[in-house]
Amino acid sequence: MKKISYRPVYNRKNRLNKQGKALLQIEAYLEKRKVYFSSHIHLTPQQWDKRRERIVAHPNAEALNLMLATFMMELEQKELELWKNGQDITLEKLKETFIKENMHTFLEFAKREIEDSQLKESTRKNRLTTCYLLAKFKQRINFKDLTSKFIFEFESFLYQQGCHTNTVAKHMKHLKLLVNSAINKGYIEPGNYAFRRYRIKTEEGKHAFLRPEELEKLETIDTSLLTPVQKHTLDAFLFCCYTGLRYSDFRNLTTRNICSVDGKPWIVFRTIKTNKEVRLPIALLFDGKALKLIQKYRQRLNSFFTVDSNSCLNKRLIHIGKKAGIQKHFSFHSARHTNATLLIYKGVSITTVQRLLGHRNLSTTQGYSEIMEGTIIKDLKRASK
Repeated sequence: MKKISYRPVYNRKNRLNKQGKALLQIEAYLEKRKVYFSSHIHLTPQQWDKRRERIVAHPNAEALNLMLATFMMELEQKELELWKNGQDITLEKLKETFIKENMHTFLEFAKREIEDSQLKESTRKNRLTTCYLLAKFKQRINFKDLTSKFIFEFESFLYQQGCHTNTVAKHMKHLKLLVNSAINKGYIEPGNYAFRRYRIKTEEGKHAFLRPEELEKLETIDTSLLTPVQKHTLDAFLFCCYTGLRYSDFRNLTTRNICSVDGKPWIVFRTIKTNKEVRLPIALLFDGKALKLIQKYRQRLNSFFTVDSNSCLNKRLIHIGKKAGIQKHFSFHSARHTNATLLIYKGVSITTVQRLLGHRNLSTTQGYSEIMEGTIIKDLKRASK
């Protein structure tokens, strides 16, 4: 009788998530081949004793070690049942049996895939939103339900929910990744690939930005009309208009990112999205308005960089915009678009704007920069001289 050997393996991909943790898996080994089963336990490196293959320095270490041992016993029990039923002992059979008993629906699989991944928290939430919409479309989705017909009907459902083309594209990309993962792990036959006849459609998005006169309305708004939390949101938004920071980079700033270079104040940080270092001479950008905000909050600077969720800020900006007399709908990310557009309007070269925004490719910066009529007139006057 061929016997499968089992052992716990921590951080197989040698990569920690944002919380500094990695997944603990069970490795099944047979005839020089391996498959892995998730324990759904995430640990820090200090909480795993590799030599003893045990969880340590964890408040629930004893219970988790028992859970781990029980899980391996369950896998061995499934292997024994295969042998009793006269079936060949293979890793594929073991996995198939495990799936049938523990992974009944595609949505269960999808949620586990997302939870067990090393994704950023924001990306994880986005993909879980796709799962929520899938469940709203059809409460129980079996693996066999993933057909071309299902894909097209889900796309129609998203449009009926009021999603725009690029939002639909985002959810369809998430679904495609999950379907591909299900195929790779043997839950769906490759011949039944649901996306074979479907093409994900996108359209070029219009970036909302504020014109100079609209930005001035926010700068000169009667702050007595605003609540303290709205004032904080407005200052955070204006700061990002002056610096071009993303929401994620703004809330990740601390006092350590405010540096002195040749006696001048700079912001130096690495972007969350691309891990690229960005250096901003804040005294020179927009007449040093970002520096004035830093000085305003100098006694509680870290609290200035501590803001609520992106969606909360966007809701507040709607009310702030109305009180300032701005008819245009804009979001917190519009600050980044505003920064790029107004810098180009002021005559800053697009390659410099690229470096200030921390873009790897110039084409990305071109997508952020809008051409205003004033920019065209300025350029033509400059050319005529």
